[in-house]
Amino acid sequence: MSKPKHPRMLAETEAQAITRNIRVSPRKLNLVAGLIRNKPASQAVATLTFSKRRIAQEVKKTLESAIANAENNHQLDVDQLVVKTAEVGKSIVMRRFHARGRGRSARVEKFFSHLKIVVAERAPQPEAASPEQKAA
Repeated sequence: MSKPKHPRMLAETEAQAITRNIRVSPRKLNLVAGLIRNKPASQAVATLTFSKRRIAQEVKKTLESAIANAENNHQLDVDQLVVKTAEVGKSIVMRRFHARGRGRSARVEKFFSHLKIVVAERAPQPEAASPEQKAA
């Protein structure tokens, strides 16, 4: 006898990718994650490709993994994918010390983060009539 199958936490039109223990503080990572929230997947990849922030390449890898999961594991249409959520969480904190004057020390904290990106397939939008067609 085995355990019952774990129920899927996402909808059928969603896929996710998670990266753990990224060596950047959650505040800095959340700035980059905010750039791609609620954007089409192709536009989000382009935004991250040309971002000047160091961590943007790591976020791009995670996003591309979520897109690949959607395509290969869940048979979703890549052209219809939208970044539904980009969640940032705290991870471990490495504590080091910095020598100060008169024999004292100061604590240096090096923060790590988790990143979870969920992409969802949006329904194809019906083409709205252009203003020229309405006038005719």
